[in-house]
Amino acid sequence: MAELKPEYDRTSELKAFDETKAGVKGLVDAGIKQIPRIFHHPTDELHKNSFVSNEGIRVSIPVIDLEGLKEDPRTHRKIVEQVRNASETWGFFQVVNHGIPVSVLEKMKGGVLRFFEQDLEVKKKFFTRDYSTKSVVYNSNFDLYSSPAANWRDTLFCFMAPDPPLPEDLPEVSRDIMMEYSKRVMQLGYLLFELLSEALGLQPDHLKDMDCAKGLAMLTHYYPACPQPELTLGTTKHSDNDFLTVVLQDHIGGLQVLHQNQWVDVPPTPGALVINIGDLLQLISNDAFKSVEHRVVANSAGPRLSVACFFSTVLLPNLRTYGPIKELLSEENPSKYREVTVAEYVAYYQAKGLDGTSALLHFKL
Repeated sequence: MAELKPEYDRTSELKAFDETKAGVKGLVDAGIKQIPRIFHHPTDELHKNSFVSNEGIRVSIPVIDLEGLKEDPRTHRKIVEQVRNASETWGFFQVVNHGIPVSVLEKMKGGVLRFFEQDLEVKKKFFTRDYSTKSVVYNSNFDLYSSPAANWRDTLFCFMAPDPPLPEDLPEVSRDIMMEYSKRVMQLGYLLFELLSEALGLQPDHLKDMDCAKGLAMLTHYYPACPQPELTLGTTKHSDNDFLTVVLQDHIGGLQVLHQNQWVDVPPTPGALVINIGDLLQLISNDAFKSVEHRVVANSAGPRLSVACFFSTVLLPNLRTYGPIKELLSEENPSKYREVTVAEYVAYYQAKGLDGTSALLHFKL
């Protein structure tokens, strides 16, 4: 008689993994050679193709140089045009000469590394799944119990604006740089929202006046080297549940954008920041700007580090509703979405988890 294999108890495995509080890094530190089944993704999700055009040229997302933006009106107009094209066709672009010194970017990456590679007992003090009362949260996979497969990454999450945590509530090893970097990203955000407003044909302050730049969440991600990168992902395919995201990635790469149904690599560019349109900006622009699905492939070279700063007011007691901007609507371009608060949108997105479908569909008229 054939031996019956013990049934796979996914819930118990998830719980056992979670209770170590050591994250994916803990598995690597334990010397595993095969990744647990909770991290296995369906084969069809794992195709790592990168888009090459008919002419054999590798397609890549636009890089926009912000040099001379304030000095020269012609340069300003050109940059607004580039932002418009990138936001309409890609939903993603990289910016260089953005005003944040390379030394600050390097210090920020150093801070991420120090946090995740410090003694586990120190890290555990930040471990929780309670986002409502804790201002600084460390864990692995925010949607661990709701997503179909776990991702190969650990995360430190905190809101840095408009009400940053007290300095003593932030991790000691990265406290100073987290505060400095978030202030600089806020300044860059103001500038980007001005350019995006103009790209929509609105006054420069329009999106800022709608509070799009008011809140900032910082997520620092740590993707350890994976012994079986062909079986899992660093981050599942998803779009972002905010207005705008600013991403600092290191030299390893792995970020990919879905463009014309093909995965396109976002190559690490020294000194550049990756900018992407969030769902809420697609909603208020009435689909003029695209919130595009993206993912991170697992790697065997790691650890890969990234810092994603999300412009979102989800934590504010903000009852403001967001729908398509009236100035963009016409008989030919009627409203495509119902009004929604940021909190309602994010609650739906979080409950759904990263399952590969857009939360925007739920709010379409």
